[in-house]
Amino acid sequence: MVSSNTLSLSLILFLSLSSFFSPTQSHQKVSLELYYESLCPYCANFIVNYLPQVFEQDLISIVDLKLVPWGNAKLRDNSTIVCQHGPVECLLDTVEGCAIDIWPQPTKHFPFIHCVEDLTYQGRDDEWESCYEILGRDSSLVDECYRSEHGKELHLKHADQTNALQPPHTYVPWVVVDGKPIYDDYRNFVSYICKAYKGNDAPQICNQVSHLRTVREVEANSVCVRERVVPSLKKIRSTIASWMSQMNLVGAI
Repeated sequence: MVSSNTLSLSLILFLSLSSFFSPTQSHQKVSLELYYESLCPYCANFIVNYLPQVFEQDLISIVDLKLVPWGNAKLRDNSTIVCQHGPVECLLDTVEGCAIDIWPQPTKHFPFIHCVEDLTYQGRDDEWESCYEILGRDSSLVDECYRSEHGKELHLKHADQTNALQPPHTYVPWVVVDGKPIYDDYRNFVSYICKAYKGNDAPQICNQVSHLRTVREVEANSVCVRERVVPSLKKIRSTIASWMSQMNLVGAI
């Protein structure tokens, strides 16, 4: 079996070559946005086993890739961030957000995120710092970022971007192609990219993709569902009490 280290090193070499040899496109690129959270196993699976297709057969030359690590996290009234899979997920979301900020080009930050997500997919998320050595990256930049206020600001920026989605996301991974979500057919994202591209010089991979699905039924075993916000009884009573107080009806409660 090929080791995780070997896969990561092969990926970074491939991405570097892809970036070097990609021709300049005269047509507008297709936007591909991934809204995700670091410890959702379906997000990790997509990043590790599907998203690398963007860098195969020069597909990246027609794609503007954007990764947004926030997912189903929540921001409490006291500015506390609560992530769906706990504090470690908040940490890794911030780490990956810092990597995106420090290495803006996808060919630079994706190998690092791929490495971290590969480890989380194997249940080895506590080893994420080994990705610095695996990829030969300086750890100080990301470490300084995620431990600082800037790291939290980046995390909140990704929260704003996620919360601004229309329609709102209901689960992750949430993949958007040219402004339109492709729902649970996210693993077939290459087809959507090829269909959206208007140029005549589409990469060879576009001649090999499958047809688009027409049915949009969420597969419960392929996404991390966003929790619905249900007001607590205490909050409901508080709201009613506030309203009745304004109406001088407090004694009626």
